[in-house]
Amino acid sequence: MTDQPYEKLGAFYLGKEYDLPTGSLTDNLVLYDSKDLTTHAVCVGMTGSGKTGLCLSLLEEAAIDDIPVIAIDPKGDLGNLLLNFPDLKPADFRPWIEESEAVRKGKTPDEYARATADLWKKGLADWQQDADRIARLRDAVDMAIYTPGSSAGLPISVLKSFDAPSDAVLNDSDALRDRILSAVSGLLALLKIDADPINSREHILISNLLNQAWKEKRNLSVASLIQEIQAPPFDKIGFLDLETFYPAKDRMALSLQLNNLLASPGFEAWMQGEALNIANLLTTRAGKPRISILSIAHLSDSERMFFVTVLLNEVLAWVRSQSGTSSLRAILYMDEVYGYFPPTANPPSKTPMLTLLKQARAFGLGVVLSTQNPVDLDYKGLSNTGTWFIGRLQTERDKARVLDGLESASGTAGSQFHRQQMEAILSDLGSRVFLLHNVHEDAPVVFHTRWALSYLRGPLTRTQIQTLMDPRKQALADETLTTVTSAPSTAEPTTAAEPDQPPLIPPDIKQRVFRASSMLPQGSRLVYRPGVLGLAKLRYADAKSKFDLWQDVALLISLTGDVPESLWEEATPIPVGDLDYQDQPADQARFAGVDTALTRNKKYTTWEKDLKNYLYQERPLKLWFSADPKLYSDPDETEADFRARLKLLLREERDLQIEKLRAKYASKLETIQNRIRTAEERVAREESQYSDKKMSSFLSIGTTIFGAIMGRKIASATNVRKASTAARSVGRAAKEYDDIERAQEALKVQQQKYEELEAEFQQELDELEAPIRPEDLEIEEYLVRPRKSDLMINEVALTWLPWSVDEATGISEPLYRREDVR
Repeated sequence: MTDQPYEKLGAFYLGKEYDLPTGSLTDNLVLYDSKDLTTHAVCVGMTGSGKTGLCLSLLEEAAIDDIPVIAIDPKGDLGNLLLNFPDLKPADFRPWIEESEAVRKGKTPDEYARATADLWKKGLADWQQDADRIARLRDAVDMAIYTPGSSAGLPISVLKSFDAPSDAVLNDSDALRDRILSAVSGLLALLKIDADPINSREHILISNLLNQAWKEKRNLSVASLIQEIQAPPFDKIGFLDLETFYPAKDRMALSLQLNNLLASPGFEAWMQGEALNIANLLTTRAGKPRISILSIAHLSDSERMFFVTVLLNEVLAWVRSQSGTSSLRAILYMDEVYGYFPPTANPPSKTPMLTLLKQARAFGLGVVLSTQNPVDLDYKGLSNTGTWFIGRLQTERDKARVLDGLESASGTAGSQFHRQQMEAILSDLGSRVFLLHNVHEDAPVVFHTRWALSYLRGPLTRTQIQTLMDPRKQALADETLTTVTSAPSTAEPTTAAEPDQPPLIPPDIKQRVFRASSMLPQGSRLVYRPGVLGLAKLRYADAKSKFDLWQDVALLISLTGDVPESLWEEATPIPVGDLDYQDQPADQARFAGVDTALTRNKKYTTWEKDLKNYLYQERPLKLWFSADPKLYSDPDETEADFRARLKLLLREERDLQIEKLRAKYASKLETIQNRIRTAEERVAREESQYSDKKMSSFLSIGTTIFGAIMGRKIASATNVRKASTAARSVGRAAKEYDDIERAQEALKVQQQKYEELEAEFQQELDELEAPIRPEDLEIEEYLVRPRKSDLMINEVALTWLPWSVDEATGISEPLYRREDVR
């Protein structure tokens, strides 16, 4: 299929205008400007209104336009985005049809699959789409379904939800307060504790723990939070001493409640999978945009609230780390927002959602909310929402609430709102017919939604999600196997070789005991293994990239035998925030044997020198560099993030050039349009004059003939004069007809000029609208070595690292956090 008029970069093809009085489609395409989505959107409509199809079509258009999406899916409908079949074969549809539906329609499953494939082909063709567009959708983005708390889809861990936020959040007191408030509220909601931030002891205590840890840039695990609840690192809260405010006995009860949650079999799934990272959810490592669907249909209400709150906080932290932009950078979509953004109650999810609606627009994040329960939306919070998609509503109360919201949004935008007209339109909407109210446009539009590229089969079951994601999980497992450099578990020596006291270490050797970040599994014993930790501070300064920064570095190696000669080459860089120590080893723990080298002072002096040389030689700051446009990455920016930033810069430049191009041609096109209107008026005037002259000639000739018939003297002077006048009238009519032809010719000339200018404009526009593929951008590594004179070694210490050892098999697993920061 050749390029369709809707295939324009930055324009989302949503459907065609719909004439309500006649109940028919028009030929006018509804192309939604993606930039308008930076002021957010809301979609409301009852069951059967076509709301899901519209929202999925919106996400499809975003994908085709290289816009990444994070989609929260409380019902299971959004997984349909992965059901797109470029070949449109019945066999593609067969595994996904509802067999019970086939029975109800009197068809075998194979017949129903064939009928569905035919239906999709016809539906796409009716809307000028085809299989090529489905293939384009599949090629444009990476799609994945994540299932927090379940292994059906890709598991995702919330273990890092209590990690210290970025400096941008830490340095913003309001942002830090909001982050702490919603994080604690989400956790307590998971514990089913209805905690008011002002009056709840639980909320205030945990908020103070997070505040202190984060200001020290320490990451907290759930396990370390449990221990800090029991023994907080402060003795006062406000003006009251800790025991008066929250006695130790009560704190122990709270820590046990949190411990029971952590120890429950179901919670283990929350700690598996890749860490919740917004940048990774938006782009692949190569910078390709993603649609990440967070499916939470399987969770309980409290678990959903916990996860949504954590996710919104992470999105908010990511937003605050981005540069400002007027272009659409990404979309956060939430289906069925019922209960998460209510008008009166204040659930944990509401604060970060409200903050996103107020602040995210400046950073290019478009928030799209959808619901079939309009009365459960906080319309004051949505007053700045620029776009409303309104479908068929169930009750008059629903219509009244939506009209109130529209009126508020229009008032905020400074545009007129005609309530009676809107009410009349809403009353006439049918299935798949929506009112589009966009504050960036002059008037609302009624339109019929286009046919979705994806197969809309309804909510996916866990088994179906697993079927879709199993190949992806297998690929990730294979990738992990090929990249792992050390075994994740080992056989531990027998119990007899494990003393219950640490070996004697000279007092001059600094020792660190790492805190266990997860629970000791049942049937396992706790064993401390020795290791060596190196802490240093590096300075990177480079004139070309104009960077001058200090960086804290931590390297850790766990030792099960002899100390290797190249100690630091085998060590693993870990986040400094993960350095979670405790004063003493846990009671009843055992200790692995140590190499004698770990007990010698001189070795640590040597290792300090070796560490300095190693960091200078092997720890350059790896930046990314683009020659066109000329740009260096930030120090903490991944390749994917850098490619995404480059793409955004190019998109912003392209948007600016498009605006300039439109402005350039707008005056020219308007001039010709004015000439066309003038020419049309001249044609109409000449046609009118010709018609008048023609009628006058007809009357004159008719009168002369009539006089002759009535017996007057044909040769009389009067009749001669009349005949002469009639002849002249005919001549003038002929001249008027010639004037019409000349006017029509002049009109055709102007119309031709308009078409040529419009084609010229479209050609230049097409050149600007070439797709920007982040994975195709040319970038290269740029290494900056640390300054040797400024390189400081802060500490080289013997560490005791907690491991669990299964009593039956002897297999051991680390209990401390050891995320690689490479």
